[in-house]
Amino acid sequence: MTTTTAQIAKELARELRKRETPAEAILWEQLRNRKFLGKKFLRQHPLLFEYMGRRTFFIADFYCHERRLVIEVDGKNHDYQKDYDELRTQVIDSLGISVVRVRNEDIENNIDQVLKRMRGVVGRDA
Repeated sequence: MTTTTAQIAKELARELRKRETPAEAILWEQLRNRKFLGKKFLRQHPLLFEYMGRRTFFIADFYCHERRLVIEVDGKNHDYQKDYDELRTQVIDSLGISVVRVRNEDIENNIDQVLKRMRGVVGRDA
């Protein structure tokens, strides 16, 4: 039996959920169970798409289907992969999904400010 791209993405997402960062845990506590503006968020959610004729995927840190919004939590490693992050954002945007990037330290040091910023994005009319 051949493993599909969707199966690989689903398994990787499960693994990532088990290894969440402290910042992801803090933000997830604010988003889970429709706590944030009544919107449903999923964590470590696979986004499948075609790229150069191949089926592939990204795993979004947090995803709200209703708002077609991805929230990416960026740690120090993102300082060294700006080109990759920019490409990833462009691809996700091309799927009709907006991306908001939030830094780990902002979540850990000032979650209220992060949530205020997100209210401005999530709360806007579609």
